[in-house]
Amino acid sequence: MALGRARKSNGRSVEEARREAEKLREERRNRFRILACVDGSDASYEAVRMAARLGGRQEVDIIILYVRAIDQGLRSGGLQVRVARENMLEWGLDLPGIKYLDYAIRILNDIGFSPDGWEAEASHTDTWNDPVGDNKVEYRHADGRSVVLKLKTAPDVAAGILDQYELGPYNLIILGEPSRWRGELRSVFDAGVDQKIMTLAPCSVMIARASERKKGFFICTDGSDMATDSVKQAGVLAHFAGEPITIFSVARTKKEKGLAEEHVANAVATLKSMKIKVEATKIGTGDPAEQIIRHGSSSRLIVCTSQHLTKLQRLFHGSVTNAVARGARTSVLNVR
Repeated sequence: MALGRARKSNGRSVEEARREAEKLREERRNRFRILACVDGSDASYEAVRMAARLGGRQEVDIIILYVRAIDQGLRSGGLQVRVARENMLEWGLDLPGIKYLDYAIRILNDIGFSPDGWEAEASHTDTWNDPVGDNKVEYRHADGRSVVLKLKTAPDVAAGILDQYELGPYNLIILGEPSRWRGELRSVFDAGVDQKIMTLAPCSVMIARASERKKGFFICTDGSDMATDSVKQAGVLAHFAGEPITIFSVARTKKEKGLAEEHVANAVATLKSMKIKVEATKIGTGDPAEQIIRHGSSSRLIVCTSQHLTKLQRLFHGSVTNAVARGARTSVLNVR
C-alpha cells in the first residue's frame, strides 16, 4: 500500500486555506466527481466497482468515503491525537474504517484501475474534537485524474455523506444496496442511510448492485423537461461507459400508450441530436414502478428521475424512483 509514502500537507493560515478551498471548488466544477461510499459490507463495494466502471476517463475523479462515528473505538483505547493521526497517515494501525478503504483500493487494483505510482498526498482536518478527525489520501495522475481515500468523522453516516457533498461538489453519489429497505411510512421517521441520501442529496444518487453479467442503460422518461434532462445526462454517461441504451416509458392505461410512444420518440431524437445511438425502445402499461422493475432489471442500470418532486414530497409520499430503487434487481440511478 502506498499510503505510507504519501506526502503530508503543510500547515496553512486560515485565510490561505479559505482561498485555496475556493479555488479548488471552482476547479472541481469542471470535472465529473464520483463519491463512492463504503461501510465494510460486501454490497457496499459494488459502489467502488461501479465508480471504476464509470470513472475511466481523464475528466473523472473518484472519491471513496468511509464515515465513522465520532470517537468510534478510540476513547476507551486511550489513543492520543498525535499517535492516532500518525498511524492513520502511515496506514500502520487498523483504525475503524482504514481496512475498508484499504480493501477498496485492492478492488481497484484487481479490476485494473490502480492508482499505485500516482503522486500521493495525505492531509488531516480536526473535526468534532475527535482523536482522529477527518483524514484523506489523494492520488493524482499526471493527466489530471485523482482517486481519493477519505476517512470522515460524523455523528452518523448519512450526515457524514451529506457533509462530504458540501465539501465537493460532486456529480454522483454511489451507495451499495442496504441489507433492508424500510417501508415508506416508517422511512419518514426512521429512514436508512440509502433512503436518506436518495431523498436529501442535491446531486444524482445511484444504488449499485452486482451487475457484471448484465449490460445496458435502461433510461426512463415521462416526457417532462426534467426527464429530458435526465435522458441527456444518462445518455452521455452511457456513451462514455460504452453501454447500449434502451429508452422506456410507461402508459398507465392503454389509452395513454400513444403519449408514451411520443415520449420515447422525443427522447430518441434528443440523443440522436447529441450523436448518441439508442439501441432499443420499449413501452410498458400499468403501474410505473412495477413496469420499470419488470422491464429494466435485466439491464446493468435503470435510470429514473425524481427531481420534479420537492424534498418534502419525496420524504412523505415517496416516488417512483424510490420504489424502483427498493424493488429492482439491478443498479438504479436517480438523476438530479
